[in-house]
Amino acid sequence: MNPTSADTATSTPLPATSLKLENVLYEAKGPIAYVTLNRPRVLNALNRKTWEDLERAFNEARDDDAVRGVILAGSGDKAFIAGADISELARLTAVEGEESSTYGQEVLNLIENLGKPVIAAINGFALGGGCETAMACTVRLATETARFGQPEVKIGVMPGGGGTQRLPRLIGKGRAMQLILTGEMISAQEAYRIGLVNEVVPAPNLITRAEEILKQIFSNAPVAIRYSLEAVNKGMETSQREGLALEASFFGLCTGTDDKKEGTTAFLEKRVPQFRGR
Repeated sequence: MNPTSADTATSTPLPATSLKLENVLYEAKGPIAYVTLNRPRVLNALNRKTWEDLERAFNEARDDDAVRGVILAGSGDKAFIAGADISELARLTAVEGEESSTYGQEVLNLIENLGKPVIAAINGFALGGGCETAMACTVRLATETARFGQPEVKIGVMPGGGGTQRLPRLIGKGRAMQLILTGEMISAQEAYRIGLVNEVVPAPNLITRAEEILKQIFSNAPVAIRYSLEAVNKGMETSQREGLALEASFFGLCTGTDDKKEGTTAFLEKRVPQFRGR
């Protein structure tokens, strides 16, 4: 699979921006940045260098004002990310293990709180750190042959990239406990049933569908999108009362924007709004 080969949100050819990284491919085409794990021989396993490359790629996407959304995928047709690089994990001491876990969590927090939507295009195994990476994304799409799981207990460790925290929030405590404690692997269809993925799509349509969703998002007010992302993410970490106060604050900020004026005016005039992101 080559995610950068699909057409982007416009039919007019756009200049592409690339970033030279060892284990990750990065290319921005117009408003979409394509980030692709590129270690297919080891099923895109996550080692330290790959985490560092992901951090650089997502910092680039965050800081590029032309980029409005990201599609994250894995190269090859077998894996999104099959998990941690076990040869590296086997050598870690307790102190190094904690540092490694903390760093991975920081990279996934960057993805989750990018301020721009990130679509995970899951084209195979999403296990351990791969499942955790997918959960940090805004929306998860999977092919029919994708597989999900947190099998860390099978090799003597536990989820360390946010799996014990994001998984219960997505699918509920009981189901999350079962997956984490048994280490079982589930199908894309089961992942969809329990709410771990948003859609299951045919493999040839995976990137195209991700682009379609981003185009739908791009048609809306950029400031409202950014505040909506922040309200949901921050609200999940607070009580409902605190989350509602946060929502009201962001709603107030939105009502003072030019985009709100344009959006409401366009609605009343029965025309398509022309948002400017301010």
